[in-house]
Amino acid sequence: MNLKILLPFGIFASHDRVLRIVAETRAGSLGLLPRRLDCVAALVPGILMYETEAGGAAYLAVDEGVLVKTGAEVRISVRHAAGGTTLEGLHAKVKRDFMLVDEREREVHAALAKIEAGFIGRFVEFQHGRR
Repeated sequence: MNLKILLPFGIFASHDRVLRIVAETRAGSLGLLPRRLDCVAALVPGILMYETEAGGAAYLAVDEGVLVKTGAEVRISVRHAAGGTTLEGLHAKVKRDFMLVDEREREVHAALAKIEAGFIGRFVEFQHGRR
């Protein structure tokens, strides 16, 4: 099988000669082998595993998305992905990435609070100036 993992801003990974893929769906784990019938599946956040002839098993932490298998082509489109060759390494990477995202979210919330406070202050000044 040929596997492409797509993110909103580009291609995360592309592999030829993939022997098997295991992904998490709303109905449970979905295993794909080369001769499996074509299918579409909604993915949930979890671990995606695939095995190639050359590189062996690889693990990805993925966000929700869609898997489409047509013939030998498998396309997986997700919002976020993080890769690793071992589950331990993947766990550490995901933990770091989530901490970074959490930090960014706090910065965004702080900036929004400042903007809102400035807007309210100017609105009050405007209301007092009209009277």
